[in-house]
Amino acid sequence: MNKKKVTAVFDIGKTNKKFFLFDKHYQEVFRDYTRLPLTVDEDGYPTEDITLLQQWIKDTFHSVLESEQYEVKSINFSTYGASLVHLDHHGNVLTPLYNYTKSIEPEITDEFYANYGDELKIAVETASPQSGMLNSGLQLFWLKKKYPEIFKKIRYTLHLPQYLSFLFTGIPVSEYTSIGCHTNLWDYEKEDYHNWVYEEGFDQLLAPIVPTASSINTSYKGEKIKIGVGIHDSSSALLPYILSKKKPFLLLSTGTWSISLNPFNEESLGEEDIKNNCLNYLRVDGKRVKASRFFMGNEYRIQVEKLGEYYGKEYGYHREVQFDQDLYLRLIEKPSIYFKFEGISLKRKELHQTDLKPFATFEEAYHQLMIELMELQIHTIRNAIGNSPINKIYIDGGFTDNDVFMKLMAHHFSEFKVLSTHSPLGSALGAAMVISNKKVDSKFLKENYRMKKLVPLLLTK
Repeated sequence: MNKKKVTAVFDIGKTNKKFFLFDKHYQEVFRDYTRLPLTVDEDGYPTEDITLLQQWIKDTFHSVLESEQYEVKSINFSTYGASLVHLDHHGNVLTPLYNYTKSIEPEITDEFYANYGDELKIAVETASPQSGMLNSGLQLFWLKKKYPEIFKKIRYTLHLPQYLSFLFTGIPVSEYTSIGCHTNLWDYEKEDYHNWVYEEGFDQLLAPIVPTASSINTSYKGEKIKIGVGIHDSSSALLPYILSKKKPFLLLSTGTWSISLNPFNEESLGEEDIKNNCLNYLRVDGKRVKASRFFMGNEYRIQVEKLGEYYGKEYGYHREVQFDQDLYLRLIEKPSIYFKFEGISLKRKELHQTDLKPFATFEEAYHQLMIELMELQIHTIRNAIGNSPINKIYIDGGFTDNDVFMKLMAHHFSEFKVLSTHSPLGSALGAAMVISNKKVDSKFLKENYRMKKLVPLLLTK
């Protein structure tokens, strides 16, 4: 029996760990996913269990290598960003995989800015709104100050996608998409590491930079396999669109973070952009992408759990709520804020506590929650578009299944062509494409992403 030649991709999210096999036409032929229990770091803070993750990756891959159906020709890795793995001279992991939501002691960040310039200056130069551990370069600085003995043992510091590649190749590398995602490491004007990175000597710990499309041909368990160097998931999700669409567009990637990605903006970020939580990512070719983000999916999850408790509904009930035009029109007659957001710090009036008394039903309160989240979403999309000649918005990720969110997007962006793209593959597909030399044309998205044009609402009383 002829085995099917496939590309394997590990797509590691904070919640779901996924494994895909794609055929030569980028069609998914196999998938496996799991959720792994968290562990805690030295301070008792919850974090990814790197040992468990390694084990699951190795076990999953080995079972496919032994399969009678598939012959793995190449493998790549797409993961969340802002996560560093520190290795000693023997390639052993030295620390927990610190969670980017953990806070850094104020005295450490104060020392950093005292040495290298105020927050806004650093933020503008590195195109990274200042947000503690989410700026992964600061994780290294924090480690050096807090655990100097461990820090001294580091030979290489790798971002998570490159560490997964290292597990298969033993070769430490860095690549643009991981360096360029809000890390504080990259000076976008200089197109090099920022001066502070050199002054701290961190350039000696960060592995040599290679193009994201690089791969290493090696023998693994007796099989000849092309192994990719990994890619940051947001950049990976953008890649199929860039490869198949030439006209300017904005991609709204929804999930734990809602990220508006504009790959057609060449301007440098200004102070106002930074204050609006805009940032730059690096594309696989090192060009900049203007992005703005907010912690929408995280906030949404927190709030729908509370709504469920308040109205006595089981978790998951919110998934069935459909857009109700009459309800929406009634709620926007007298706009006001009712929700206290917990994980979002964008400019808006802050409440001391959420007030659900005015809402008789779960559905009513849910519509109000979506109205308030949508206000922030509109703001971040407009910021990412800036002056770019964009007239098309693609929406992908978890919120494409949310009827209220999608109807509100169609309503508020009626002057744009808004398309829902339903590909649960998202960042995995980009990771498969980046290590292939195969060209794709403009029909690719239509055929693979179940694209659907959203019809603007005709709101009538």
